[in-house]
Amino acid sequence: MKILLDECVPIQVRNALVGHEVTTAQKLGLGSISNGLLLDAAEKAGFDLLIVADKNLRYQQNLTNRRIAILELWTNHRPTLEKHLACIRTAVDRMQPGQYSSLEET
Repeated sequence: MKILLDECVPIQVRNALVGHEVTTAQKLGLGSISNGLLLDAAEKAGFDLLIVADKNLRYQQNLTNRRIAILELWTNHRPTLEKHLACIRTAVDRMQPGQYSSLEET
């Protein structure tokens, strides 16, 4: 799966997603752009999944008819996420095109 990490998602998440093609918004020059432009650019570049820590994305953007799946993390706190990387990997593996999923700390 081709995955894009939003600028607030720690790089350790990328390192945990072995077997997937993962890059960051910053690496592609897409850091600090609006969510709408990021979604458009990600879809145009052929990404299957966008991982964000932005809890407002689904309320600020019309996600109807989007092909890209979006996984919302409950935090961007690196030490917290590191404890839950297996859960994040499982969620990524279950994502379907156009799906929006919100992970909560377990």
